Amino acid sequence: MVSDSIFYTYMDSPLGRILIAQNSVGLVAIDFQEGLAAKSPEAAWHFQKKLDGDAVEQLRAYFNGELYQFTLPLAPKGTLFQQQVWTALQSIPYGQTISYGELARKIGLPTAARAVGAANGKNPLCIIVPCHRIIGSNGTLTGFRGGVRLKEGLLELERRHSAKSNRQLTMVLGNN
Repeated sequence: MVSDSIFYTYMDSPLGRILIAQNSVGLVAIDFQEGLAAKSPEAAWHFQKKLDGDAVEQLRAYFNGELYQFTLPLAPKGTLFQQQVWTALQSIPYGQTISYGELARKIGLPTAARAVGAANGKNPLCIIVPCHRIIGSNGTLTGFRGGVRLKEGLLELERRHSAKSNRQLTMVLGNN
């Protein structure tokens, strides 16, 4: 692949169809194809039935509850601040949530909750960079490009798989 060429494909998930796009450096876009803000492939992008790399396989494993942390090369485009927020998002553990304010404090900018929210909304790599794990300070599910229903679906999927994993660990440890 030429580094400025972007290739994309689609995959079906339990929560809807997903667009996956990458260049030779890494993933540039992951987006659900439903909802008001669904991302369409750009005119210069090239469809490819099967992409190089493990993105589709890792996403399938995530939806099956077999993968809690992605190990994919990423190449999102954004400002330095957006990149800082997106990096911090990746440190939120699977199945857990934090508020916009907590994330702002985590990056050393305690008064930047709104700016964190704006950067969160520009995240081009949903699921992989888990912007769905950010909630309002009062615990409500707020703002998600794919809609609150989709955000709720991702969080429920993670809670369900986390609970199953914890039960299996308890059974294993209980047998010792």
